[in-house]
Amino acid sequence: MTARELHAAGITDPALREAYGRCRVLNARHGRTYFLATRLLPVERRPAVHALYGFARWADDIVDSLDPGIRTDERVAALTGLQRSLTEGLRGGHTREPVVLALADTARRYGIEHAYFRDFMAAMGSDLVVTDYPTYADLRGYMHGSAAVIGLQMLPVLGTVVPRPEAAPHAAALGVAFQLSNFLRDVGEDLDRGRVYLPADLLGAHGVDRALLRWSRDTQRSDPRITAALREFEALTRSVYREAEPGIAMLDPVSRPCIRTAFVLYGGILDAVARDGYAVLHRRAVVPRRRRVAVAADGVTRVVAARVRARYGARVAYRGDHSGPTEHCDSGRSPGRTPATAPRPASTATATSAPSAHPSVRQEVV
Repeated sequence: MTARELHAAGITDPALREAYGRCRVLNARHGRTYFLATRLLPVERRPAVHALYGFARWADDIVDSLDPGIRTDERVAALTGLQRSLTEGLRGGHTREPVVLALADTARRYGIEHAYFRDFMAAMGSDLVVTDYPTYADLRGYMHGSAAVIGLQMLPVLGTVVPRPEAAPHAAALGVAFQLSNFLRDVGEDLDRGRVYLPADLLGAHGVDRALLRWSRDTQRSDPRITAALREFEALTRSVYREAEPGIAMLDPVSRPCIRTAFVLYGGILDAVARDGYAVLHRRAVVPRRRRVAVAADGVTRVVAARVRARYGARVAYRGDHSGPTEHCDSGRSPGRTPATAPRPASTATATSAPSAHPSVRQEVV
């Protein structure tokens, strides 16, 4: 965490500054795509995003580490300890876990609903016992906690120009789209963890089962049935991106370039998978560096334009109480204060309900 970001956010306590710094390191190390997009946000909002994604990454690492020396009961114990620390932190109690300290501070500053964190932890716990999903509806139920709630947590940080409940379904859908992209890219790696996230009914419609996936992974050989199933899963994922896209225009204008950049980069995973012949059981598809640079450059241009408009023209934003629009000319820069509204990848304490599906933590390295 840079001193400039912390100062802009009004974070002065030494322990908190160290905690946010730890989250920033986690986000930068494990979530390069979203970390890049986060740098397009107004400087005072970045620490909150790092806290949300740093915590998610921390929990995900407990569950997903491929270290064969870590037993399942040890993972359960670590996740239980993290849940205990989270509960104490959100209640305002003392916690010695820096990542939780930053998360709890962010939740208080932005009024993020605690249920979203509970749902997330429940999804992480299910990864230790659930190894496949019979239908897409079953998978969407899991993704509510693993991905959708991340988008909902983010909304208060990003801000919206419409009442937050109106933007929430799109924010949740975008989280789902990001996670589905990563599920497609990571089919082989997830199989090595003993999990298959592609719904069994979708695979079965093409004559594919876990045994065939395992055969392809072990032999490095392709099968047209697998390719057809992966192509259908790609089409399904693109439909979720279409569901999510209208929500970008509902965000605070100064937050839109960040989410637009993430939207394009994660969508680029699908292009990379198709371009590589759907060989996800044999190797990881990668978005070319030149494409990442081009998308980031476009994002910078959009940021400059948005900040100029915010500085010289009043805009309408909705505050957390949903009492109605308020005119303002700043860009939500007051330290330690909820930016006049909420945008996406996450939700707000005032959102009345969470959509039934959503984004995975796996929205990391493209």
